[in-house]
Amino acid sequence: MGLSMLFSFSGKRKINIWLIGDSTMAPKSQSQAPESGWGEAVQLFFKDNAVVHNHAASGRSSKSFVTERRWQAVLDSIQPGDYVVIQFGHNDEKPDTLLHTDPFTTYQQYLKKFVDETRAKKGIPIICSSIVRRHFNSEGQLKNTHGDYIKASRESADMTNTMFIDMEAKSRKLVIDLGPEKSKSLFVFCNPGECPKRPRGAQDSTHLNYYGSQQIAALFIEGLKEQKVNLAKLVQ
Repeated sequence: MGLSMLFSFSGKRKINIWLIGDSTMAPKSQSQAPESGWGEAVQLFFKDNAVVHNHAASGRSSKSFVTERRWQAVLDSIQPGDYVVIQFGHNDEKPDTLLHTDPFTTYQQYLKKFVDETRAKKGIPIICSSIVRRHFNSEGQLKNTHGDYIKASRESADMTNTMFIDMEAKSRKLVIDLGPEKSKSLFVFCNPGECPKRPRGAQDSTHLNYYGSQQIAALFIEGLKEQKVNLAKLVQ
């Protein structure tokens, strides 16, 4: 993280912020409205001298993001002083062999790959844990649906001396504070006929809506400020 302390924002070159992750972060098409990834809202918080490039993709895990060469496309574009924000886990948990990673072996290996290769390009990596799913039990308590992946992401950050923002903890607090009903305002919930693109309605406790994406992006910005990272100086 030394580079983040040494790099000066006094130059004229814009700082690139590369986002890699899954559908909870990814940009969405109009046909998916009102679904939105929190990465879509990040640019709203930054001044013009920071540019967000959202390469997160729906349905991808840390493994498939590499095997499909999506990571290579980002890596080839990283310039010294750029930031790479890494958030996987939702699809790493799935049994599909094209997606699945083990929390404390292959998942951590892929996170380390992202970190090491970002640093090799003199970029600055940031590891984020997955955002929470809005899954309450019958007693109104929010479930833990990510198993060991949250712990594994934190461990990866510790082992590689990488900045870590616990988006699961931050989003968990937000959802709990809102409660089972009000927290629906963050996710894709529509009654039949209410959302033009979802005529049959929707009840999706994993994917964010436009409002939710802004609220989660604000938590990411909060994390940058808490860690006093230089990138926070470019926040409006």
